[in-house]
Amino acid sequence: MSLSIWKKAANNIVKAGVIPFPISDTLFEFLQLKMTEDQAKFLHLFKKSSLNLEELKKLSEMPEDKILKMLNTLMDNGIISGTQSRSTGIKVYSLMPLFPGIIEFTLMKGKTGEKEQKLAQIIEKIFAELREGTQRNYDDIMPRFKDYPPPARVIPVEENVEVGQEVVLLAEEASKLIDHYDNIAVTYCYCKQQKDLLKDPCKFTDKREICLLFSKPAQFAIERKFARPVSKEEAKQILKDAEDAGLVHKVFHSKLDFSKDLDGICSCCKCCCGILRLYHEGIWPLHTMTSYIAKTIPEDCIGCGTCVEKCQMNTITLMDDHAVIDESKCIGCGVCVHLCPQHAIKLERTGPREVFILPPRNS
Repeated sequence: MSLSIWKKAANNIVKAGVIPFPISDTLFEFLQLKMTEDQAKFLHLFKKSSLNLEELKKLSEMPEDKILKMLNTLMDNGIISGTQSRSTGIKVYSLMPLFPGIIEFTLMKGKTGEKEQKLAQIIEKIFAELREGTQRNYDDIMPRFKDYPPPARVIPVEENVEVGQEVVLLAEEASKLIDHYDNIAVTYCYCKQQKDLLKDPCKFTDKREICLLFSKPAQFAIERKFARPVSKEEAKQILKDAEDAGLVHKVFHSKLDFSKDLDGICSCCKCCCGILRLYHEGIWPLHTMTSYIAKTIPEDCIGCGTCVEKCQMNTITLMDDHAVIDESKCIGCGVCVHLCPQHAIKLERTGPREVFILPPRNS
């Protein structure tokens, strides 16, 4: 095995994303379980992340049938995506970034075999190494994260949004987001699948098909059997079940660019799910966009502690038998509002705001 082949492939994968990842032996181990050496060599062609068939033919000098066979295998494996360009109608093949991207697609089919168990363990090792590196170089690394775009937006539990005289933006209402798309798919939550494979299941829900995809990502995932199509009604019920379980709705856009199309909605928890879990484990800052903030209604609060237990950011405490919200850490998800038995918390609209919270630091 030539290490340079895997280094070049890994470099192109990391460069395809916005969030930097260290190139390590563990990453090579992950990629070697995901693909053959010939497939890794093929990824060297992706010096830019997206190429069409004609460009691939020129760069590779391979016959068309061989290129298509290679592409199909890599698409089935969640390494490359293939979608038609809206402007030209030409099919474009894009190298997926590592995260969000290839890591998620690795476990989205819901398989639980020996290979998937091994991949889950390697992913855990990748995150453990990230934690080590972050904590070791905390002061140097943290300022750099501010230069990267927020990977997602939080949209609140919809029934608790008080509109008043102001019309809530279309992109802030989950049901209207769903109504906007005809192609909708549901896939297994890779995060919860990984934790199941590690024998450490989710503490909030036993449901696994909870991640929604829209438009082109939905079409691709359905074609390649990463997801199944769902109706708008089923999609809305999936979100409602997630809300009742206390999960946070996070919206993802293409290339992490909020001006681009919506890729999907994930319903996240702190024990399993990428962005929240990586924050709590001291790996990455919590960086998100939101338009709301939670406020207590002191006269209605009886200090039952439900909100403390359910808050996915650990931002609520009890003081003198009343809930106190650390607003600097509130992401406006509405989980506490939705689950408060006394209706003693409300959501207030702040307008779009960027939340950046440093992860815990090891003492």
